[in-house]
Amino acid sequence: MRLRWLPLRQSITARLVWMSAASALLIFALTGMVLYTVLKGELLRHERDGLVTTLNDISYQIGRAGNTERWGRVQAKLATLSQADQHVSFWISSSDARFTYGDLSRLAPQAIRADEGNSVGRLHLPGRRYPLHIMTRTLPAFEERPAVDVTVGVDGEPYFEMRRTFLLATSVFSLLGIVLAVISSYWIARAGLAPLRQMSDRAQSFSPRKLSARMPVEAMPQELSVLALAFNGALDRIEDAYTQLEAFNADVAHELRTPLANLIGETQVALARERSAGEFKDVLQSNLEELDRIRSIVNDMLFLARSDQGEAATARVPARVADEVQKTVDFFEFVLDDSGMRIEVAGDTEATAMMETALFKRALTNLIQNAIQHSPEGALLRIDIACQEETVRVAVSNPGKPIDEHHLPRLFDRFYRVDSARQDINGSHGHGLGLAIVKAVARMHGGRAFASSKEGVNSIGFTIARQ
Repeated sequence: MRLRWLPLRQSITARLVWMSAASALLIFALTGMVLYTVLKGELLRHERDGLVTTLNDISYQIGRAGNTERWGRVQAKLATLSQADQHVSFWISSSDARFTYGDLSRLAPQAIRADEGNSVGRLHLPGRRYPLHIMTRTLPAFEERPAVDVTVGVDGEPYFEMRRTFLLATSVFSLLGIVLAVISSYWIARAGLAPLRQMSDRAQSFSPRKLSARMPVEAMPQELSVLALAFNGALDRIEDAYTQLEAFNADVAHELRTPLANLIGETQVALARERSAGEFKDVLQSNLEELDRIRSIVNDMLFLARSDQGEAATARVPARVADEVQKTVDFFEFVLDDSGMRIEVAGDTEATAMMETALFKRALTNLIQNAIQHSPEGALLRIDIACQEETVRVAVSNPGKPIDEHHLPRLFDRFYRVDSARQDINGSHGHGLGLAIVKAVARMHGGRAFASSKEGVNSIGFTIARQ
């Protein structure tokens, strides 16, 4: 859950400090409220116990005073108690004026209000900062004395002052605690995030010249080691991509340099002296072949670039795979006759899939051309169609020199050739993008490319999604 009141670009340290301060404020506030409530209740209980004790003592004496003589002694004792303890006051009211005590006008109903129960009230007197806590008890008539209401009041100043002092002390110490929490959380956050700053400093030292540098995972805390591993994984992929990009750029330059050099050389030779129209026509014809090769490389590169950007085959239609395979094989009829080769189509001839037929034929054409180039004359090529659970598998197999296992995953890289392991038997060669296009077409159809080499038979193919 995001704290919406925190700025999105605020540092992690500041976020931790703010959150620590907020949590400390909440904890201190709740703790203070609980302690204040407990203290308030305990103080009130103490006041009530004192009132009950005093009222019991006075009630015992008043209950035995049934005539004016004894009542005089009660009044004298109440006066003595009031003088000895200025915080205690007494009032006695009855229907007989002889059996009263204190200034009863102060016990006006509007000056009394209930407080924490019916037995205890507060009496607000003029000139006093705090009210008195009072308790009243009615004593039955005895001899000459009628029923009387006995009221005992205790000054509430100590009670309220203690509450105020506790509240002030709690507030001050809570603020100090929050300040200390902020300071300590800032120090803890700075210390805890030190490895992250070290990661940042180390990351800033990386450059294309130091692509092999990595984060020291062992020296990182457990939480950051996962981030360091992910970062190192990203660096591995970047290094691989950078290395492939450098090799790719070199390969592109090499592939384009050869036809361009041929064009320039033949043109310079043709212009070196006077030529007939026929000779210039031959030169132009030769140049046209080189230009066509350059165009083919550029078109293939543009196609691969679109595939790398995530372009998918959008014009897919349901088609029977065997029919499209046969159409492609028929295109190679004359090439196969010249080399004495044959192509056999086997497998699930009823399999269907959603495909963009032009792209499917292009990928299959590249596979057949690759097989023809690396097979001896008179060889039998085989195209196997297999219907799997979610894909259709098309593989082109040809007899040839085995391909080492470590070369197989890289056969589909651009301009990759296994010169030492696989010779071009027929002397012709492409420009190194054919199998890369096969992989791109498979990816655009939700499939993948694959290659295997077993027992003198090399098999290269791709899969496409059935739906």
